[in-house]
Amino acid sequence: MEQRWGLPLIAWPSRLRPNVWDLVALPLVLGVLALIAWGGMAMGAQYQIGDALPISLDPWRLPEYALRTVLRMAAALVVSLVFSLGYAALAAKSRQAEKILIPVLDILQSVPILGFLSITVTGFIALFPGRLLGVECAAIFAIFTSQAWNMTFSLYQSLRTVPTELIEAARMYHLSPWGRFWRLEVPHAVPALLWNMMMSVSGGWFFVVASEAITVSGQSILLPGIGSYIATAIAERDLGAIGYAVLVMLVVILLYDQLLFRPLLAWSRKFRGDPGPDEENARPWFLIVLQRARFFDLLQLGVLVLNRGIDRAIVSLSRGWATRDEIGRGSPLFELAFDAVLLLVAAAGIAWIVSFIRASVVGSEIAWVVLLGLITAVRVLVLIALASLIWVPIGVWIGLRPRIADRAQPIVQFLAAFPANLFFPAAVVLILRFGLNPEIWLSPLMILGTQWYILFNVIAGTTALPAELKLAASNLGVRRWLWWRRLILPAIFPAYVTGAVTASGGSWNASIVSEVVQWGDTTLRATGIGAYIAQYTAEGDPARIALGIGVLCLYVLAFNRLLWHRLYELAAERLRLD
Repeated sequence: MEQRWGLPLIAWPSRLRPNVWDLVALPLVLGVLALIAWGGMAMGAQYQIGDALPISLDPWRLPEYALRTVLRMAAALVVSLVFSLGYAALAAKSRQAEKILIPVLDILQSVPILGFLSITVTGFIALFPGRLLGVECAAIFAIFTSQAWNMTFSLYQSLRTVPTELIEAARMYHLSPWGRFWRLEVPHAVPALLWNMMMSVSGGWFFVVASEAITVSGQSILLPGIGSYIATAIAERDLGAIGYAVLVMLVVILLYDQLLFRPLLAWSRKFRGDPGPDEENARPWFLIVLQRARFFDLLQLGVLVLNRGIDRAIVSLSRGWATRDEIGRGSPLFELAFDAVLLLVAAAGIAWIVSFIRASVVGSEIAWVVLLGLITAVRVLVLIALASLIWVPIGVWIGLRPRIADRAQPIVQFLAAFPANLFFPAAVVLILRFGLNPEIWLSPLMILGTQWYILFNVIAGTTALPAELKLAASNLGVRRWLWWRRLILPAIFPAYVTGAVTASGGSWNASIVSEVVQWGDTTLRATGIGAYIAQYTAEGDPARIALGIGVLCLYVLAFNRLLWHRLYELAAERLRLD
């Protein structure tokens, strides 16, 4: 008898034996790990503040720069996802926490990215002295601030609109708060969250130029990346280099669309109760590789074992956790005391900021800045209304056609990722050529990079529409305006509010770079709070910078409290699909 070496084949499960698909999967995994290791080594290189990091406009350097930028954006995306899960869950489940966290989120969304950089970069550099990693962390944090708020708002809205019958089912099965969160609430939020993750990644490209050009102690540091490449090309007026950068951006967007977001979107369809026949058969090629390669089954087995152990430990610790309703049932005296303390803390903070500003700014200038904020607010509201009129019908049309949605997804991602500041020189030339009014025609630049939040969320809301509702409307002969009023608009309203509030916050942020546009020696300026902040940021006046950002945040907070928060409540209470 022939002697056999090793364990019998029956000891190794058949579903874990290597197959031909592993020949495709293994090189991909090893290649990704190698690139991450290389990028990590580059980020941790020796560096002293003041050393030059020259950026070459040689197009052959673009793949390296693209990899460095993608690694920063991937790290920021992971941090944003972890932050969103914790922050949104706490805001959605605790009424007291919601009173603090949602206004804070409104303010954070409106703070300019340059404000985050100026505050945090010194601290990150101090954490890693003599290393480039400190500057890299500052850049990653800046990209995080352009991604996290949109994802958090989306998750918060989804957690507030879980259908009642699903909540009752969770209670009937005696799920713990931890189990309900991971088995019901997060799966319910996954489809909309993935669309907003795509939008966040695309929106991060808008700020990648600012995040890779960092100023410390009067010195500018250009980190190797596509953003710094574009900034250098604009400074040198090299249109050819800008063209190469846009081409590489397109390739990068197509790659992460094929390797990450398309498999994730196809995977997320299992969290919908009624995927259509076209959606069931639509499986991207990379998802097929992941599903058929036994290597990933082995990894999944190990992750599941680890996850079950963590799940059991946390469930045992969370048996006494309260639900949102139980948290909100505190005594009226406690509610009143909490609100009073919150108001006192807010009043003390405002008083300190006002005293700091009044030390060098007169009252008449403060009143003028408030008026500038009102001018920018009118621009934002008009632009959001116009963008909604354009993109809501288009988003509904795309979302009702899954095949078209799959094809449109990378196109919209590229349009959202395209740095809007590359359009600014063309805007200057056209305004000067035709003698247009900058007060009016600089305004559309504010929404060039943020209008896609509305389109993405409307597409996501439409694709999540249950098939039985569409069939019922068809059988009942619901058509035209009645179809819009009774079916589509209520169904997409929660997703639309998420997109609109994020687009609004992004437009406020973008006003700083859109109300003052420069190309060479020509500068065009529009009246508004963004131009005020940009002017005194360049001059380095901290009191007036604080005044401008403070007024901007107050306007954003007022609009979110008076308009968007009420729309959130309407979506949570009256426009639920249950």
